[in-house]
Amino acid sequence: MATIVTPPTITPQSINYPSGDGTPVAETFDHLYVILITIEVLRQYLEDIQACVLGNQFLYYSQGFPRLKCAPDVMVIFGVEPGSRDSYKIWDEGEIPRVVFEVTSPGTRDKDEGFKKDLYAQIGIEEYWQFDPKGQWIEEKLRGYRLVDETYVPIAGSESQALGLRLEVSGALISFYRLDNGEKLLIPLELRNKAQHLQDELTLEQARLLLEQTRSQELEDRSQELENQLNQAQSEIDRYRNQFGDLP
Repeated sequence: MATIVTPPTITPQSINYPSGDGTPVAETFDHLYVILITIEVLRQYLEDIQACVLGNQFLYYSQGFPRLKCAPDVMVIFGVEPGSRDSYKIWDEGEIPRVVFEVTSPGTRDKDEGFKKDLYAQIGIEEYWQFDPKGQWIEEKLRGYRLVDETYVPIAGSESQALGLRLEVSGALISFYRLDNGEKLLIPLELRNKAQHLQDELTLEQARLLLEQTRSQELEDRSQELENQLNQAQSEIDRYRNQFGDLP
């Protein structure tokens, strides 16, 4: 008699969605540096709103199918709780990424221009940016696409409407400028230098105030000294008058 084996019941909760696969985060240090700096700059920029910035973490886009995933170098999601995640599942969060960055190279060109570009368009990601920090296959280093009628079209002027920022190549990094006031978003090193400059200015201001206070105290002391001398002279005159009468 044949034994009937009942397959285990698979529930959505029992499906494992790995947070990593052991592959390197980036090809070179230059690529890694761009990713880390971009994440930090955008996190600081978006820290006061409901948004999160993730980097090189699995994006799962089909519930029940853990193999259907990708790992954008940087992705920005609006309308969700800020903070990090081990991975990002669209059905759990209820929002798809609005902007994705890929730090590209000749080794990833085909995938970035083919599979990922098509996938991001199918998912509905509004903007897709490619940055080639060494200019190995993108001559201008930076190019962006905006989703129009389910197809990516080139972005003119390097302006991200989704982020409210203008993007500019700065050596091996992307610089970001606010569209509303033109202010540059500072990278951590620039923030540290600015803080040091402000500290130096504060120290100089404190020294100036101390000098003014010292001078003020010296003037006050000198004024008091002159007043004492005048009082002493007046006392001498009064004593003379008491003894000898009015001065001739």
